[in-house]
Amino acid sequence: MENIAEYILEGRKEEWRADLRKSMKAKERTSLERVMMPEQEPDVRNKNSIEVNLGITEEMAVAEAHRCLDCAQPTCTTGCPVGINIPAFIKKIETGDFLGAASVIKQTNALPAVCGRVCPQEKQCELNCFYTQKLNKPAIAIGHLERFTADYERNSGKMSIPKTAEPNKRKVAVVGSGPAGLAAAGDLAKFGYDVSVFEALHEIGGVLKYGIPEFRLPNEIVDVEIENMRKMGVKFRTDFIVGKTASFEDLRADGYEAFFVGSGAGLPRFMNIPGENYNGIFSSNEYLTRVNLMKAAHDDYDTPVLMGKNVAVIGGGNTAMDSVRTAKRLGADRAMIIYRRSMEEMPARVEEVHHAQDEGIEFMNLHNPVEYFADEKGRVNRMRVQKMELGEPDASGRRRPVPMEGEGSQFDIDVDLVIVAVGVSPNPIVPSSLKDLKMTDWGTIVVNKETMQSSIEDVFAGGDIVRGGATVILAMGDGRQAAAGIHKYMTEKVAVS
Repeated sequence: MENIAEYILEGRKEEWRADLRKSMKAKERTSLERVMMPEQEPDVRNKNSIEVNLGITEEMAVAEAHRCLDCAQPTCTTGCPVGINIPAFIKKIETGDFLGAASVIKQTNALPAVCGRVCPQEKQCELNCFYTQKLNKPAIAIGHLERFTADYERNSGKMSIPKTAEPNKRKVAVVGSGPAGLAAAGDLAKFGYDVSVFEALHEIGGVLKYGIPEFRLPNEIVDVEIENMRKMGVKFRTDFIVGKTASFEDLRADGYEAFFVGSGAGLPRFMNIPGENYNGIFSSNEYLTRVNLMKAAHDDYDTPVLMGKNVAVIGGGNTAMDSVRTAKRLGADRAMIIYRRSMEEMPARVEEVHHAQDEGIEFMNLHNPVEYFADEKGRVNRMRVQKMELGEPDASGRRRPVPMEGEGSQFDIDVDLVIVAVGVSPNPIVPSSLKDLKMTDWGTIVVNKETMQSSIEDVFAGGDIVRGGATVILAMGDGRQAAAGIHKYMTEKVAVS
């Protein structure tokens, strides 16, 4: 192959990239190292709210794209809940067509900059990568490349708007502006529907805004993606609680022919142990919402959140990691994770656990709180924890934690703030306003898994209100599936009439 300088002199840089690809044999590709995402230094980032991961450069993105083997039957795509054509967008990156790569992703993903940051790719597309499955090597960094592509497009000032069908003037309501609702709204707009998203809070984004800290997902990233949806014709209504502000019957009377319910799982769970009502004990939902959405960490706001120097977060999921890392950034001297299972069984993303460890978070695995104590003013000041050990597997397949016995199996820890992150329950407002809606014993909506249609023919649902708790990308997959189901329902409705 000719020297790159000859290509550049002749204005054939893109041709050089293509020829470079052809000249690289599969063995050469598999010998390339996976790119590493640059990060802020731990002792710097644990004192600020700036994004931890700093993104990869154009050169790094192209180098990583060169690792892709262009599999004849790409298994990575089977792991993507929203169906991104992963090989196609990676090939665009490899040839330097970064805007083209963004267009490929946005054909099926309304929130690429979000997904590139918070999706558990290691359990989805990257887990199904040929490198992981057959070569026992690090997968193509699909998440890094998706984030790079979305950021490149945003910074270029050339944001593309996905094509939409001719408006059909038929109205569809989306309840909730979290990832499921946004994904449904985006696809419904592409089908040509007049889509309105109703959000109970004062900002659009749902859990993307109130549940995920800015050091993991900056609000401006979410706002740009939402603005792109506005340009597609999606309308947004805030401070509007469907079932309270207006009933479903009211909205039907206003011309809405179908509904997607993506109202999430915002009802916190507690452990029902003695002292849990003392001042200074929060649910993770309240704590993160007040810090992320209400800016309660600032003294000049009307409802400042309590600060703590010895902070314990109960749980081992991503929400627990977000909570404990937030507490560290708000000045905690000792920030602890208390989790009843082992480190290997923590459901949080491996990356989030590593980031927390690097930032000085203390992990007390195989421990569980059993009682809280308070000072004379009712503020929590101590917690009693029980040492645990792993027994036989439970229904989830993980070994069940059981209390240890004997002297020293319980001991006290000084705490002045406790955040309980042991799960959430579905928001009950929407279900309680629809008496004919079929529900599970866990308070989730029963749906047809193919169409996401509920027991009420014009009501579809997805995300946490159906799953009881899910990742952003799984919720988005539900939203897309429901949008297709709604389109089928609306089309058949016209055919019958």
